[in-house]
Amino acid sequence: MSKIVMKTPLVEMDGDEMTRILWQMIKDELLTPFIDLKTEYYDLGLEHRNATNDQVTVDSAEATKKYGVAVKCATITPNAARMEEYDLKEMWKSPNGTIRAILDGTVFRAPIIVKGIEPCVRNWKKPITIARHAYGDVYKNSEMVIPGPGKVELVYTAEDGTQTSELVHQFTGAGVVQGQHNINASIESFARSCFNYALDTKQDLWFATKDTISKKYDHTFKDIFQEIFDAEYQQKFADAGITYFYTLIDDAVARVMKSEGGYIWACKNYDGDVMSDMVSSAFGSLAMMTSVLVSPQGVYEYEAAHGTVQRHYYKHLKGEETSTNSVATIFAWTGALRKRGELDGTPELCTFADKLEKACIQTIESGQMTKDLALITTIDEPVVLNSQDFIKAIRKTLEGML
Repeated sequence: MSKIVMKTPLVEMDGDEMTRILWQMIKDELLTPFIDLKTEYYDLGLEHRNATNDQVTVDSAEATKKYGVAVKCATITPNAARMEEYDLKEMWKSPNGTIRAILDGTVFRAPIIVKGIEPCVRNWKKPITIARHAYGDVYKNSEMVIPGPGKVELVYTAEDGTQTSELVHQFTGAGVVQGQHNINASIESFARSCFNYALDTKQDLWFATKDTISKKYDHTFKDIFQEIFDAEYQQKFADAGITYFYTLIDDAVARVMKSEGGYIWACKNYDGDVMSDMVSSAFGSLAMMTSVLVSPQGVYEYEAAHGTVQRHYYKHLKGEETSTNSVATIFAWTGALRKRGELDGTPELCTFADKLEKACIQTIESGQMTKDLALITTIDEPVVLNSQDFIKAIRKTLEGML
């Protein structure tokens, strides 16, 4: 069988720890045997980010703008322990946060539904898609450790030199302080991305913040969403038979738990980070969640929604066997390949992506799976496979389809 030819490269962003190991296995077993794979490669492993002063992350985002489609492996966002472990020059920012800021997009995350992996929220019948704002807030914050008594203020200096200040806190002892920001242009992009995605997928859209407490910051998000909806999307939503509404984040959580699913839940950056993990875990596994960053210009960056699986990586380094779920990482590749095929007019690439996804699902539904799924499946006597054998089982299913 001749390999599928790609017209245009996609941007490939390699990552860290166990997901980096899986990344190579996926390419070797599921991609390069069938596709003449063309990528522009960027190593976003923490060691290389440190060596390049994180310039490689910026370069990968700029390349994504150029080529229109990227696929990203999970990466480490360093903390104090990672600073010491990797002997870092500084505590580099989240790569995802950097890329999101440059692309000015929205992250849409949805669970991968498989028979035999039932949601632990029993009334959930349909996927819940989390739309996560891709700019600012805590991911672009400024922080300070306060050593002792003193005053902290927010100060805005206008271009003409006039200043406006707001007291943050009058410290009587040591503490910490954090400054966050967002910009109206990014919030507007976020709103339009959500409204457009809702229309494309014919799903209701919810948006939730905490405007009763954050009467200026969060309330601005609420107002911008409502203004854009009223001016541009109200009739379109009515024609499509879908709805948009705003609710407080705590009310949204309560509604979500009692719902059947089948809608988009739009959240600010941090809320989306947390709630996407909650939704994916409740649907079955963090390794069973698709994630795509979509920019207003139509640029797509696909990734797995989970972390680097640090514990399994340390076992792997000791030569011990692991059973690490690679499905979300495989679906990152299939999402990118399908979009590349759509943009380039190569339907055979789209068909291959569809078949690889079906091969993943069929392999699990046949009873072959990784340990995390075996612990929660309703399938009788599942066969637990190690990391590599699971990928090889998917390849066998795929070859049967091809």
